[in-house]
Amino acid sequence: MSDVPGAPADLLRSLTRAERLLSRRLGAVLADDGLSIEAWRVLCLLSDGQGHPMSEVSAEASLPPGTLTKLVDQLVDRNLVFRRIDPVDRRRIRAYLTARGRREHARLDERVRASLAELGVPHAADLASQLDDLIGRLDPARQREHADASGPHR
Repeated sequence: MSDVPGAPADLLRSLTRAERLLSRRLGAVLADDGLSIEAWRVLCLLSDGQGHPMSEVSAEASLPPGTLTKLVDQLVDRNLVFRRIDPVDRRRIRAYLTARGRREHARLDERVRASLAELGVPHAADLASQLDDLIGRLDPARQREHADASGPHR
């Protein structure tokens, strides 16, 4: 730890520690249903109902493709997720929540939110927004997406 408050090492240490402790807390909530944090991330991503290419799910869940495939296989076996060929690009596979997966996600989301509410973190939405902004600044892919979305500069 640095002698200077707010040093970059302090930020990295704090973020790492917070992520580990939060994962442990939410992992305990999800363990009752036999789900991992990684499975929860997949369910959350798919909960928008849009279906997502496996490559995108892999990136968003921070899982290598082989590990994601095994995890999605388990979620398929539990009737929480299904896969379909992408209608636009038939070389790609998209993952979706099943009806049961949507119900389970909604039920688990309530339990996760209740667990987080017990922490009494003021302005949790603000913190999440600030972290997302930081991620966007650190992630070159998101920087390119933002530049593409804002159009050509004159």
